[in-house]
Amino acid sequence: MFARRIRIERIDTAGAAHPCPIAHIDNFAMRNFTNDAIFDDTLPVADGLLEAGHRVPLDRLQSAMEDWFRRKRYLAPTEHLRVAELTPPPRPSAPVASPESPVLSN
Repeated sequence: MFARRIRIERIDTAGAAHPCPIAHIDNFAMRNFTNDAIFDDTLPVADGLLEAGHRVPLDRLQSAMEDWFRRKRYLAPTEHLRVAELTPPPRPSAPVASPESPVLSN
């Protein structure tokens, strides 16, 4: 639905990454505790995965999510979140017509 796919992971004290449960991400997205309309352009889609519009700044998203997750006790005091935009897969290019290709006409 949105143009960007963002990975949301909880980093434990050993440095291991764990996808945040969709229920936690959804709780943040639906609660809108920040009263900041910029986070309206988010949609949780799976564990560790959020879709967002281009106007959602990742640094503010990470900070707001960490704050909310700590309030809800989803994050231990020694843990933090890693929020990173996933690189979209390359789009297939359109076929290029060669001089030998037949031209279709109506």
